[in-house]
Amino acid sequence: MKVFVSSLISGFGHERQACRGAITALRHEPVMAEDFGASLHSPQVACLQGLRSADLVVLVLGQSYGQPQPGSGLSATHEEYREAKGRKPVIAFVQESMTPEPQQAAFIREVQEWENGLFRVGFRAPDDLRDELIRALHDYDLARAVGTVDPKALVQRAKELLPKDERHSSRVAAISLAVAGGPQQQILRPAEIEAPVLGEALHREALFGARIFFRNLGVETGMDGDSLVLEQQGGGRIQLEEDGAIVLRIALEEADQRRNNHMSFPAVIEETVLASITAGLNYASWLLDHVDPTQRLSHIVCAVQIEASDYMAWRTQREQDASPNGGTMSIYRNEQREPVSLHKPRPALRLDRQRIAEDLLVPLRRQWKRS
Repeated sequence: MKVFVSSLISGFGHERQACRGAITALRHEPVMAEDFGASLHSPQVACLQGLRSADLVVLVLGQSYGQPQPGSGLSATHEEYREAKGRKPVIAFVQESMTPEPQQAAFIREVQEWENGLFRVGFRAPDDLRDELIRALHDYDLARAVGTVDPKALVQRAKELLPKDERHSSRVAAISLAVAGGPQQQILRPAEIEAPVLGEALHREALFGARIFFRNLGVETGMDGDSLVLEQQGGGRIQLEEDGAIVLRIALEEADQRRNNHMSFPAVIEETVLASITAGLNYASWLLDHVDPTQRLSHIVCAVQIEASDYMAWRTQREQDASPNGGTMSIYRNEQREPVSLHKPRPALRLDRQRIAEDLLVPLRRQWKRS
């Protein structure tokens, strides 16, 4: 595999050598400006041609932006990024503990806002950069080796994992969140998914990390067919499949809140839904990294639906506080509400979690407020 290294050359010699060492250590071919030699073209044209011949681009960003190029006004590295974006997979490394120049800060923001085909990592020193690049290239090789991703199949898989009937006569609401990863393959062997240490780790994180469970309720752990299930009566539920798929049920109110709100108007509170989706994505990100640390699953689909009474209203907390004892009930039936889904590269689950949560929330709100 040809790997193009894009960065400033001046002042970044040690970092570029670290990249060369990482690429050659894995028996790939580095494509670097230092190796181009004499050319009929300008150095930047030669670099862009080298980039186009590569299979993957490594982008290394530090404090300095670089000299603007004639015509575009962009630095050479910025031009190379724009050329690669949407055409080549990019692994971007951003130096930590530095204050970037204004143009470089804007460039870094542009890179961080691009989600598709991009994996972003921080580094502190050349040796750190070398180690991180070796890991990233190894993960990329693994992801390519297991096959391509079928987004439609992933969406179908995520939706099939959700409860088939989310209607409840209870005034207690919950969200169900499914995360399916691809390319689809076995991630956990039967012996691994049944190992007590795995259930204990899931339980611990659900209580003290990304809060999925209430601390005042007991948890039952066991196998349901091929699935590992942890469940609280009246609380949350965690389901893990051998292919790494995850299903979470997160109650939107604790028992004490339910008693206090017994006489209040039955409503699904928007801010609580957003916080619960975010918590679920946080837990799913941790769990995927726990069972698949080498990222054989390179893409994910998140699907979410709300479990609640047919007649609960959708409200903001401000609306509920303004009229806690009355309002207009929904007449829109739950069986008409399709699960909301979103397909993303897996790193987005860690790096853009809040945006994913918001992009899932908005279509849910539209469904519930439809009359």
